[in-house]
Amino acid sequence: MTIPAHCRPAAYDFFRQQLPELESSDGLFRAAFAIALHERPEADLAEAEAIVENLTQTIRRRVQSRSRQAILAHMHDVLFDIFGLQGNTEDYYNPANSYLPDVLHTHVGIPISLVLIYKRVAEPLGVVVHGVNAPGHFLAEVEPVAGGDDRSMFVDPFFGGVILNENEVAERIEQASGRRLGPSSPRLSRATHRQWLGRILNNLLAAFAAKGHDREVCAMQELQGLL
Repeated sequence: MTIPAHCRPAAYDFFRQQLPELESSDGLFRAAFAIALHERPEADLAEAEAIVENLTQTIRRRVQSRSRQAILAHMHDVLFDIFGLQGNTEDYYNPANSYLPDVLHTHVGIPISLVLIYKRVAEPLGVVVHGVNAPGHFLAEVEPVAGGDDRSMFVDPFFGGVILNENEVAERIEQASGRRLGPSSPRLSRATHRQWLGRILNNLLAAFAAKGHDREVCAMQELQGLL
């Protein structure tokens, strides 16, 4: 078994253990949680999972209809109005914004961590959520109900769960990336769970490099090597 030179061994081993289960939402959540263990060895996975499960159960108790619209209305009320999930606009590049235990306690983060919490809360309610791997931003795509006439909808948890159409998504990407999108530009590609983790690690690499934290840069590169 490889012993990491820079990453905390418990974080490295737990991250590696989740990779065979990565296609599941639980596996993705736990692998993302493992990344935080490098700097947050005291973080409690059971506590984090209890928080998201309590959010799911709160929404389930409120919902009287099984329609997607009803579930989403209550979900957004609980997540964004009551729990207060939102983007950290004041300290965007803080590595804590990428750490699930931190985001679940402070209720602020960057788009990719907020979308992951949104997905993990939504899917036990029967709402299928994908990460949208857009340049300069990360969004949630909510699948339409099977057999229904509605289309996929796009949600931006960073800005309080605002619902966007495809044109609004393009505008949001242009604002985030600072460049115009041409007709053939990739916009709404779904992130695989492996890509999702890779993007979290890339965000942390950039944040640590900007701070001159070389050991943490090397630690994140070791986790990338497992992907």
